[in-house]
Amino acid sequence: MLVHNAKVFTGEGESFAFAFRIEEGRFTWVGTDERVPEPAPGEEVLDLGGATVLPGLLDVHTHPALMASLMDAVVVLPPAVSSIDEMVEALKGAEDPEPDDPWIEGHGYDDSRFPEHRSPNRHDLDRVSDTRPIFVRRCDVHTAVVNSVALEMAGITRDTPDPPHAEIGRDAEGEPDGLLLEPNAIDLVYGLIPSVPDDKRISRMARLDQHFLERGIVAIGDLASTFSPKPLELFRAAREQSWLPRLGLYPIWEHIKDNPPVLSDEDRSGEVFIAGVKILLDGAYSNATAWTNEPYPGTCDHGIRTTSPEDLADAAAWARANGVQLAVHAMGDAAIDAVLDEFADEEGWLGDLPSVRIEHSTLFSPEMIARVRDARMPIAVVSHTIFFFAEYKSYEQNLSPEQARIAYPIRSFHTELKHTALSSDAPATAHSDADNVFVSVQAAVDRRSWTGAILNPDESVTVAQALELYTSRAATCMALPGLGRIEEGYEASFVVLDKDIFTIPTDDICRVHVRETWVRGQREYVA
Repeated sequence: MLVHNAKVFTGEGESFAFAFRIEEGRFTWVGTDERVPEPAPGEEVLDLGGATVLPGLLDVHTHPALMASLMDAVVVLPPAVSSIDEMVEALKGAEDPEPDDPWIEGHGYDDSRFPEHRSPNRHDLDRVSDTRPIFVRRCDVHTAVVNSVALEMAGITRDTPDPPHAEIGRDAEGEPDGLLLEPNAIDLVYGLIPSVPDDKRISRMARLDQHFLERGIVAIGDLASTFSPKPLELFRAAREQSWLPRLGLYPIWEHIKDNPPVLSDEDRSGEVFIAGVKILLDGAYSNATAWTNEPYPGTCDHGIRTTSPEDLADAAAWARANGVQLAVHAMGDAAIDAVLDEFADEEGWLGDLPSVRIEHSTLFSPEMIARVRDARMPIAVVSHTIFFFAEYKSYEQNLSPEQARIAYPIRSFHTELKHTALSSDAPATAHSDADNVFVSVQAAVDRRSWTGAILNPDESVTVAQALELYTSRAATCMALPGLGRIEEGYEASFVVLDKDIFTIPTDDICRVHVRETWVRGQREYVA
């Protein structure tokens, strides 16, 4: 097939191609001027009418297993839910309980926007029900709130000690208030929720096809794949039922460390594969648990280190032995320093592919960037602009002026580092369309949050640079051969946009939509 009359961003630089040829699912010719060869006899010709074309988009840090698990949860994301009272009313609309599952689950609240200026607690959720257990995750997934019934079921009382690297929220009298901070506390209650049968999980996973196609996302990394049991088996089964992006799975070390598997070549290959293992070294800025060198403003609190040095070393040893990546959740500068201290001077184990990924990468000084750039071990830095766009109120509260100056230095990442990407972390942020790439691109260009406030404008990038971080540069951060570029020999996966993202006003970038998504030369989606 010969495709022409297009403005083709090839995935690198500020110049464009105008046409390309596809044979057997791959690009075999890309034309960088307006001269188009004659079509071969019988060859299909597609005139795109001047539309803008991008390589298929790559979201290397997202959470499809979590998305699937939340399909039946009550959504309490802003702006639809912007107060505790609105959250209570939304949860009251939960479906009637099933005989074997009385739980009410919710996801997405952002208390930084609440006029009550506090977190919801068990008493608020008791207004929803004092007979059914309730479990609601905060938007960042690092905090949950539960009602009194759930606390009682879990046996959590004033005498219950905080789990390692986590906290049980308590009121002024020392009684549990319903808040659970970080996974080891959250799991005290979450582990009580009845498991979903495999066939239902597979069906939910298969239903994610349109979600990714309409966003033009052709490959993803699931950086917490053990939100589902048996993720490799179940996602492969789901992919037999419907189209899904190429999917690299990263189970959480805490979930597999007691019986870590020995991976085979088959586990590490194919369209759904084990790409690495993830370990959480700290919490999040939005709930003030990211591990920082300087204390949070007005406090003596430096956040939480959420895993031990021994677990970090054990996870790395497993990744090395099994030929996959180690992905380390590290938002605060103390956490990032700990990653670099542990690995920067070590030998990598995956050749040119980064052996270690630093996930979320929030507070990053120029000196730290230089350490990554000059490290002996190839290290990828994966970051976000959707975070400060969607969660600015939390950052305004939890970052000092000095910290704000080194927060999300996207331009420096792009300029200084070989392996770096933007990603969504969806659905773990306070935005209902977090993996809309064009929202993140606009935030990378104008550095503006939903409030209108601007964070660290010196670290803005161009539209083309932001798109590189979702295409060619993203492809350097995980094992995605043949993706991220429109170039001879690459897989013919691309998207056609409804607007020219390179010439429209910056304020309109978030309104760009995918008109068509093509995968291996086949049109899989039309708006």
